[in-house]
Amino acid sequence: MPYRATRRVEFADTDMAGIMHFSRFFTLMEEVEHEWLRSRGLSVIMTWQGIKVGWPRVSAACEFYRPVFFEDLLAIELSIERLGTKSITFAAAFYRGDECVARGQITTCCCRVNGPGDMTAMDIPNEIRDQLQAICVHTG
Repeated sequence: MPYRATRRVEFADTDMAGIMHFSRFFTLMEEVEHEWLRSRGLSVIMTWQGIKVGWPRVSAACEFYRPVFFEDLLAIELSIERLGTKSITFAAAFYRGDECVARGQITTCCCRVNGPGDMTAMDIPNEIRDQLQAICVHTG
């Protein structure tokens, strides 16, 4: 079952036509991802068994179906489309009421943070994987 969060479109989110700027969809996807991870006791930067673990983005995409306007209330549904050995692909669906206005994806890779700007991909630890299963659609 997807994680669901709501956000109101603020004036600063819009362009001169009063339409939410496309870049804000990416920010909202990330905000909801962080919110869900925190609700599971996880974070995009965390320590696991003495190892600093990070989740850098390796891909992001969004398709827009309808314009979204200042003060619209959006529901964002987040699920894990794919949980791989080292990566996670999050899927986000944006709804205004019952209407889906956009769909997006973010793929992250589990990495050991060795130092500033130095990361090495690693398998997602089983303890973390168990926490991720809650909104997982496909494991592979």
